[in-house]
Formats: sequence, structure tokens, C-alpha cells
Amino acid sequence: MTRWTPIAAAAMALALLAGGGAAAQTLRFGIASDPDALDPTLSRTVAGRQVFAALCDKLIDIDEKLDLKPQLATAWSWSADGLTLSLTLRPGVVFHDGVKMDAAAVKISLDRHLTLQGSTRRSEMGPVREVEAVGADTVRVHLKEPFAPLVAALADRAGMIMSPRALAELGDKFGNNPVCAGPFRFVRRIALDRMDLERFPGYWDAANVHIEKIAYLPIPDNTVRLTNLRAGSLDLVERVLPSDVSQLKGDARLGLASGPSLAATYISFNIANGPRADTPINKKAMLREALDLSIDREALVLVLSDGAYVPGNQSVARGTPFYANAIPVPKRDVAKARKLVKEAGFDRVKLQMSVPNTTEFKQAAEILQGMVGEAGFDMELRLFETATLLRDWTAGDFESLLILWSGRVDIDGNIYSFKACDGNLNGGKYCSAEVDRLLKEGRVKVDLAARQAAYEAAAKLYLADRPYIYLYHPTNIFGFTARLSGLRVIPDGLIRVQGLKLKP
Repeated sequence: MTRWTPIAAAAMALALLAGGGAAAQTLRFGIASDPDALDPTLSRTVAGRQVFAALCDKLIDIDEKLDLKPQLATAWSWSADGLTLSLTLRPGVVFHDGVKMDAAAVKISLDRHLTLQGSTRRSEMGPVREVEAVGADTVRVHLKEPFAPLVAALADRAGMIMSPRALAELGDKFGNNPVCAGPFRFVRRIALDRMDLERFPGYWDAANVHIEKIAYLPIPDNTVRLTNLRAGSLDLVERVLPSDVSQLKGDARLGLASGPSLAATYISFNIANGPRADTPINKKAMLREALDLSIDREALVLVLSDGAYVPGNQSVARGTPFYANAIPVPKRDVAKARKLVKEAGFDRVKLQMSVPNTTEFKQAAEILQGMVGEAGFDMELRLFETATLLRDWTAGDFESLLILWSGRVDIDGNIYSFKACDGNLNGGKYCSAEVDRLLKEGRVKVDLAARQAAYEAAAKLYLADRPYIYLYHPTNIFGFTARLSGLRVIPDGLIRVQGLKLKP
């Protein structure tokens, strides 16, 4: 593993500069963690999505206003009964290996999302009955019942299309050498060190791609990322802490870009996934309620972000269409929390929390550790690389964990996979028949008011059960060299490389 220090970073910068003009067109992007598999069907990490933004185009994209925009599909429409989604494909698109992207190729990728063992896209795509290739340029997705979130799902990893030749050759090892139809193609990956991409000359929108290479460099420590940016060894960094914004504003060599985020940070509990679920906090909802009441979200975001983040208790923020107003952010009540701990039969409760080994997560966990300690909880923190933590989550090798979900345009993408009994991302194996029914009702309704009613009814149940405790919604903040222009901040937190320019 590379140890990123200012000295090591400076050495890297000198090495890049020694390479001459081509190196000047390498965008060095410091990301907060190392991705898991670079396979759109299997990927779970935010870091993976950041790399995919350059590597794998989607059928549909979103813009700054969360409007859906054409990408690999130029148009889409629903049948009158809401059971068939037709997509018209962009002509002249080829994958990085030269294979033509047509309806047959799209069908292969969508079918893989639905059928591959371990797919994390299956729940997102809903009740698909069949994917049909109609000629060369039309794909029809036939559903068993209406499914309102499908278009939004195709604006993320479920809509990423992979080369059929590469899929045939690599199978479930596709992530070792991913081949998509994005503006950049894969060159190499060194685990925990870097991912190198180079511009794909055959890209359908090549005229809008101005950078030759991108190096994604996972650097979990915010201070180290910022130090390397200020030293000129990085050109762009994500997840700048609000407390560090003043440093960027005071440096004429650097720029700052920020905007609202779809993300939510939360605690997940192992309700029923293997032996590690057999702990007091996981077996007793009363203890999870006590833990929730011991948390002062206002104070948490004030200390963590100088008040820049938004306290929250749901997967979406207050003021957004699917926020359940009937269940507001709870106020801290340590006395009631202590009473609940006593009523549950405990003087103090021990619990372990798995935490991503990044600056902000560690700070948030330490703040939480102090808060919950006042209510009778002895919280042991265990640090992991993000990809390792997510594997443990799936395997049930955790008691509780602190994590962030980067958020989706439609609320279904934020909750179904996590809370449905058969959800692909339901690592804690929470299961409620009534919540399941309501989540499915929200999926099949088309009318917005009817969907809101179903999701609010579900929220009243799962927020009381507390398989997850939501904490806050962060803000997207990026720092970059003043030589970089064309940066757009999209609420999903992913950098679109189209339009970026980097001066020598």
C-alpha cells in the first residue's frame, strides 16, 4: 500500500512533470477510498461510482437540477399501461474494445444485472419480466407490474452498459479489466494505490473530452489529500471538510466548488445476519431507540462540519418530496435514553461499531462515541478500509457500522435494497412483511401523492424498528487546482469529466 505523505506526493509530482507534455494532461484525482470491484453489476462503493463516471456511460444521466438527460439512450417512453419502457439508443457508439453498442449489447448488460450471482443491481431494476432487443437501436424493458423508479435506476450503475465481448471473455472477473463505452478506458489498477485511465478516441462525444489521462488516487486522510493538493501533487480532491474551506479560499492557486448532496450518513445494525447479530443492541429495538435518543444531530454536524451539513433522520433530507414530515428529526433526550437502557435490563451496554478508515468517518464516530457514552453505551470503534467493511456487511461480519449512501434521485434507490426482505444491500437482514408490502406499493404506484403516502407509512414502521439510524446529509465540496476549468458539481457527487480542461 502506498503511504501518501507530502514528501511522497512531491516525488510523484516531479516524476509526472519529468514525463513532459503528456503528463501535463494527466488529471490526478484524490478520492476518499479505494473502490471495490470495477464491475457495474457488483459494485457497491461510492469510490467505484466516481471512477465509473469516466469509464462507463449510462443509458441516462442527471444534471445539476436532478433532471434526467440522454446519454447512451437518446429518448425513452412508457407504454400506456406502464408495463413497457422503450429506449432509443444513440447511434455510432462503440465500446473501448471496438465492439458496436447496439440493442443486443444493452440487453446482455441488463440481463446480467438481473441474473449474475451477487448482483447489487437486481433490486434496483424491480419487477422486470424480459429485456427485448428490437432491431439495432431500440430496447424494450417489459415489467410484470408498473415500476416508477426504473428510469432513475438506469441513470446510475443499473444503466451502465458493458462490452459483450469482454463479458463473454471475463465473466464475473470483468472488474479486473472493465470495458465500457465511457470517455476514458481502463489502463491498470494497483490496489489501494491508483487506477489509471486514458482518453478513448472512439468516444461518441470525443470533442467534449480534453484531458488525456486520469489517475484516481485513493487517499483516506482528508488532511493528506488537501496537503497534496496544495503542494501541486494532486489536481482535484473530493470530500473537502468544511473546516478546511478557508484554506482553499485563501490560496490563489486553488479553486473551490460545492453544492447540495443526495447522500445520507447513517448507522446500520446487524438485525439477523449470522452469529454477530446475537447482541443486545441488535436484538432489542428499545436499545436502538435509546441509542438514537442519545445522539444530538445538531451538535454532531456543528462539530463535524461547522454546521455546513444537514441533520437528518431519514434517507432523504427535509424539504424534499419523499421526506416523511410526520416523523421529524428527534431531539436528544439522554434521561429517556438512560431510562430505556434500564428498562431493557442493563446498566451499561457494550457494542462494536465498524467505521471506514477515513478522516471524516473517524471524527463522526468519535463524536458519537462520546455522546452515546453519556446514555450508558460503551462503543468500541473498529476501523476498516471501506471495501473491506462493505464485504463484512454483506457477510454479516459486523455488529453495527457507520457508513454513507451516496443517494439516488428516486427514494426507491435509497431504501428498497436496504430494507426489503430480499434487498441486495440488506446486510443486516432486516425483514418486516408490512414494510415490504408498503415499499412494493410505493414502487408500483405512478401517482406522486400515492407513492408519498406508501413511503411515509413504511417510514413510520422502519424508523421505529431502527435497523438504520440516519444522522446527517453532507455537502459536496471539491478542491482543485486553478489550472482546472469546466468542473460541474452534480448532487450525486460524481465528477463528469466531459468539459474538463487542465492547463499545463
